[in-house]
Amino acid sequence: MFHKIRTVNLFVHDFEKCLSFYRDALALEVIRLEPTFVAFKMDDHELHLLQIADGANVLGVDLSAFESQTGKLDRVLLCSQVDNVDAVYHTLSANGVEFTKAPVDQPWGIRAAYFHDPEGNIWEINHPLAS
Repeated sequence: MFHKIRTVNLFVHDFEKCLSFYRDALALEVIRLEPTFVAFKMDDHELHLLQIADGANVLGVDLSAFESQTGKLDRVLLCSQVDNVDAVYHTLSANGVEFTKAPVDQPWGIRAAYFHDPEGNIWEINHPLAS
């Protein structure tokens, strides 16, 4: 029935700040840009940002249905495989991305580093460890 997740949509309060973060700091390729929506190409899938009020409209819910960001960590972890975690870590750090954890070998067979976006969404970048 389900095959794969093709698109991740993030509802954001500060669209311009998040657009800048993903486009400029993370250097993701913009494939569609509207005043309150952007689509980024990530290999065979897309990452979308949508201003939260428009997201409420799309879903047919009241804006108050969304939980406020508390500053605590969310329960979703977005993971992206890269060719070399250390190289990407250094590039993103130079672009102003603040990491919560520098590259580290994980016991489940990956090398990973962790950061969050301006709205608190948590990201892992990783590559498999040689066996």
